[in-house]
Amino acid sequence: MKEKDNKLNNSELDQNELSDVLENENSVEAENTSVNQEPVLSELDRSKAEAADWKDKYVRLYAEFENFRQRSAKERLALIGTATEGLMTELLTVVDDFERSQKAMETVSDTESLKEGVSLVYQKLVKLLQQKGLKPMESVGQSFDPDFHEAITQFPAPTPEQKGKVIDEVEKGYTLNSKTIRFAKVVIGA
Repeated sequence: MKEKDNKLNNSELDQNELSDVLENENSVEAENTSVNQEPVLSELDRSKAEAADWKDKYVRLYAEFENFRQRSAKERLALIGTATEGLMTELLTVVDDFERSQKAMETVSDTESLKEGVSLVYQKLVKLLQQKGLKPMESVGQSFDPDFHEAITQFPAPTPEQKGKVIDEVEKGYTLNSKTIRFAKVVIGA
């Protein structure tokens, strides 16, 4: 029985030792866990701070882009409004000449001088428009081209060479800096 009591005492001691060892291991693990959590928490905090920084940069950049877009739209509208100002200023001299010729029509009995004056005003207007890049198209005798001509009707061609070509021009076409702004209305030979 003594042996049994010794074994029991030994096993009780072993269990006590075992529980002490387990407690020590648990406390060491708890310490290690708290030590390991610190770097994880600080890394998490760094990531959150970096994400907040990127979000702030994104919001600021987006706001700056919206301001730029709105400013560009306002500038574009202002440019469109004043784009024709120079042309209109130069056209005012031609309008003045037409007003003077209208006044002259009321009192002048010599129609030749009146025709000459109107012709001069017309030439001044054409010259001004050509300086700005406006050019009339030459259509009569040319082959029909839908990029420049608008066919109104077809007539039988007087000669076989005029088939598919422009016989008559009802309304002139114009280009502005090599871009067609008005198609010539033409009659085509069939």
